[in-house]
Amino acid sequence: MEVYQPSFFSMAVKQQFSSFEELLSGSELPVLVDFYASWCGPCQMMAPILEQVNTQMKQQLRVVKIDTDKYPQLASQHGIQALPTLVLFKGGKPVDRIEGAMSAQALIQRLQPFI
Repeated sequence: MEVYQPSFFSMAVKQQFSSFEELLSGSELPVLVDFYASWCGPCQMMAPILEQVNTQMKQQLRVVKIDTDKYPQLASQHGIQALPTLVLFKGGKPVDRIEGAMSAQALIQRLQPFI
């Protein structure tokens, strides 16, 4: 499984994981998963916002992007109905879900209680 992670240098880093569960359980930090699609306008608007959040919270949070067209089974398994949907996982379990676009500051404020 390939997952794109925004990196410090604002470019996507491709990493291999044998499963989504391995990615979640292998992270000591909470994982914010962006379920998106390349054809989705609001998803494209969220990309620079997520880079900004990743830069500001890189010590507290890991940001991962999952293309729902490439991994429809994951989208279905996690009940993704709208795009973009952000799901925050902590200890491998979902603790918050955000549907739609929002500003970086609003997203950071929403995530703070879970970090």
